[in-house]
Amino acid sequence: MTVYSNVVKHRMSAKLAVICAGAGVVLALAAWFLPVHLRALDMRVLRAAGSGPTVSDAATELARQNHFGAADLLRQAARRQKLPVSADLDKALAARPPAAPMTEVFIRTHAREAELARLQASSITAVRALLQTRALNNTRLFAPSSSSAGQAFDTAVVVAGCLIDQGDITGTLRSAIEAAAASANANNDTAPLEHMLLDTLSLGERLNLDQAGVFLSNIQEPETFSVLAEATRNAGSSLPTLFAAVVLSGQPHAVASYLRDYNDTALHDLAASLPYGSGAMTELLTRQERLYGAIPANENQLARSLDSFCLRETGFALTLKCLFYLLGGFFLAEAAHYARPQPTARERPLEVRGVHYARESLFAVGFLLVVLLLSEPFLAQGSQKMEIRLHLPTVGGLIVSGTASAKSLMPMNSSNTTLLTLLLFFVLQALLYVACLVKLAEVKRQNVAPRVRLKLLENEEHLFDAGLYLGFCGTIVSLILASLGITGWSLMAAYSSTSFGIIFVSIFKIFHLRPARRELLLQSEEDRPTTEAVVMTPSLATMP
Repeated sequence: MTVYSNVVKHRMSAKLAVICAGAGVVLALAAWFLPVHLRALDMRVLRAAGSGPTVSDAATELARQNHFGAADLLRQAARRQKLPVSADLDKALAARPPAAPMTEVFIRTHAREAELARLQASSITAVRALLQTRALNNTRLFAPSSSSAGQAFDTAVVVAGCLIDQGDITGTLRSAIEAAAASANANNDTAPLEHMLLDTLSLGERLNLDQAGVFLSNIQEPETFSVLAEATRNAGSSLPTLFAAVVLSGQPHAVASYLRDYNDTALHDLAASLPYGSGAMTELLTRQERLYGAIPANENQLARSLDSFCLRETGFALTLKCLFYLLGGFFLAEAAHYARPQPTARERPLEVRGVHYARESLFAVGFLLVVLLLSEPFLAQGSQKMEIRLHLPTVGGLIVSGTASAKSLMPMNSSNTTLLTLLLFFVLQALLYVACLVKLAEVKRQNVAPRVRLKLLENEEHLFDAGLYLGFCGTIVSLILASLGITGWSLMAAYSSTSFGIIFVSIFKIFHLRPARRELLLQSEEDRPTTEAVVMTPSLATMP
């Protein structure tokens, strides 16, 4: 009967192990396929956000408003992404070739002098302040206007003045230029004004008057202006994409923030959002996250509904993903519990009811941590912060005198790899610490004599010291990876592993293990007279 009962229990445990393993795999896969991430925006979610006018629609609207230069740049951005462009737009733009860039026009003496004469009649105080700076002789980056190389400074003044005069530079940006010009005219530092003129000149080298006007129409902050000017200098053939992002989104400040934070990949991600319209662009700029993943070739309606759900309920979807991973890890650990061999009769007193749930919960947390670290994109990405440097533009081959010093408008942020490493080591040591607490509680509750429990605690000494072993291994691996150039060099991240191990092991042994052993020692001493009496009683009975 006992053998039959053991066979039934074994078969039942095997079935439960299979069921738990299947549930764990299904939950883990469900979490894997949810298109939501901690630090990235999935392409499927971006497509679900697609709505509103496309870049081709925006180009058509600009052409209808006679902004043919801006419409031409948007058409170029559409063609770079292989998007359809209406034949009417092609026909309208073919009849009006785009004008030359502003700098190319105003570097010519005749055109520049004519524009200066026109600006002299302007009643705008910012324009008047700019024109007065032509009398400065203490410039640091440009040659003074009165010198033989002063045409570069005059060209920059004309470009800025023209944009202010026709109402393209407004708001705080216009006030900042006016304040910088007034300060320079008062014999103060001219560097702030000259930096703004250099940024304006950079735009003028690449955009004509119509394009620059549309580009600057929503830019209000000087900082945004500086970031976008730097991005324009470095955009190269991706300039239409940058132009389309600013115009289509209508949020130049958000575009500047995205470019500043993800300098290496920003233009690629902005270009990837263009096929899905202004709604997708707005979602990308609102999230301020890098794009990840790809659009599947064939996606059913259920998958599209899942994409829309992750778009609408991002926080809830991310919570579900973590919960599915957590439950998946728990069921996998439960499957391992049921799949283990049945304890022998000698080991049954060591079984403590319910303790395995604590171990499986710890495994689930560790499983969640490991899966997120291995699967989540960009968790340990290095800094891409844009470092704005001063580029002295050459206008028509002119070399502008001055100092090519760094223009540090945006300080670079340090990588978060060190912080993530510290967090990883801390969580691992904390999980191991909790595992030791669970094992200690299990030994204390086992149905054996106190002296046996003392021996069992001694047997677990290696487990209780595992935090030290893990700490040393973490430090060694970190130093090896840093030496090989695989990760960044950080002594703080390397030695934190050993430090956390020492701290957690010390806390466990001093505040938990030591009191438990003392209590068991006292119990074993109390039980010793009883044990000795039991042993001596048969001996007395055998005496004659």
